[in-house]
Amino acid sequence: MTQTRDSGDDRASARARKPGTATIYDIAELAGVSPSTVSRALSKPGRISAGTEQRIRAAAAELKFRVNPVARALHTGRHHTIGLVVADITNPVVFGIVRGAEHAASAAGYTLVIAESQESGQTEAEAIERLLPSVDGLILATTRLADDRIAELADRKPVVLINRAVSGVDGVLPDVQRGVGELMAHLSGLGHRSLAFVSGPESSWIGRQRWDRLLEASESLDVAVVEIGPNAPTIEGGHDALRRVLAARPSAVVAFNDLIAIGLMQAASARGMRVPDDLSVAGFDDIFGSELIVPSLTTVRSRLVEAGERAVRGILARTDQTPAPDGGLLRTELVVRGSTGPAAS
Repeated sequence: MTQTRDSGDDRASARARKPGTATIYDIAELAGVSPSTVSRALSKPGRISAGTEQRIRAAAAELKFRVNPVARALHTGRHHTIGLVVADITNPVVFGIVRGAEHAASAAGYTLVIAESQESGQTEAEAIERLLPSVDGLILATTRLADDRIAELADRKPVVLINRAVSGVDGVLPDVQRGVGELMAHLSGLGHRSLAFVSGPESSWIGRQRWDRLLEASESLDVAVVEIGPNAPTIEGGHDALRRVLAARPSAVVAFNDLIAIGLMQAASARGMRVPDDLSVAGFDDIFGSELIVPSLTTVRSRLVEAGERAVRGILARTDQTPAPDGGLLRTELVVRGSTGPAAS
């Protein structure tokens, strides 16, 4: 005669499973409900009675149940994963963005996946195509893609841009005008009448914005300004630009970012020049290390952590119908340090 186990045997068997291998059927046995009720309790809280949901969650905790993200995605169409694509993962600007994005994603129960484009539009497009099937939304930080390509992606999945504006696509943008205005007023007040802007990549949207605001400010302040570029947005890019900067004979340099500014300062020092006595230098972003170089770097600070947080909240507003983040510009502010001083008389 075949014997059948009683419910006590079933529950003991469920408890004896290796942690992480329990299924919703094991939870159903332990909680005394149907598997479909377990599924509703774990995937859509609030759809069943509070008492039953509490009993199911207690059983899941006892069995050390772990949600299988692949199975959940097949059932719900959701991965609870957000992709973040950055131009250069070694650029300290990325550190703050990643920290903010990870904090916001983790708080919402999402996983953040990071891909690097290596400053290449083609590499970026390939990375995005690999990510798209397994993420619920994309954050493109300093993207090098064309506007129409970005708009096409936004039609397929929620997209939020950082430091880029495309019509119809959500973006997190800094207040470039405020930061540049404060910087130009600072340099003009020090007596500088001839400036050089050492630009970054030709495809950089934020670089064009900074140059346009510099032009506007130079006209109102009656300061001569020349653009030198494009340049790699790296310390090496700053090294390579020094010869062209010196040929323009400015008394001050505004670099596309802090890395270029640091490279310029290093190259100038190697030639026996003194910063700021012979040449004042300023940058953008206030990255880690900008206050460690000697002299410390004057820069326009961007709120990078907040940019990452706001970008994730923008994705969640589209996927989870959570409140949309503040749509205003991110505040920028001038941080005056030792790399800028009075123009040489």
